[in-house]
Amino acid sequence: MSPASDKAENRRPPADEVTGLRRKIQHHNYRYYVLDDPEISDAEYDRLFDRLLELERQHPDLVTPDSPTQRVGAPPLDRFPAARHRLPMLSLGKTNDEEGFRDFHRRVRQLGGIDDGEVEY
Repeated sequence: MSPASDKAENRRPPADEVTGLRRKIQHHNYRYYVLDDPEISDAEYDRLFDRLLELERQHPDLVTPDSPTQRVGAPPLDRFPAARHRLPMLSLGKTNDEEGFRDFHRRVRQLGGIDDGEVEY
């Protein structure tokens, strides 16, 4: 999306922008989780999602139970087998810097009581 179209989208009434963002995010969730065939980068997806979060924070009356901000992705594909993990899985969350990754790595080590050399990514 170009900066010009971003500005045009931001001039729309909040309810219209929220509706459009939800439609886009649901489309991309389906492409990613169900079809395993994403059309956009993770960074672009995050930009859409973060904008929706921002609008919903500014306009709580626009939050609905079916909003992508109120649920997680989609069911996993059947071709992925169930797996048991020796330690609970942790979410990296969204981080774009080394400090965020180091914080995640620290939590992994603390959870399992393990040394750096025992962790593989």
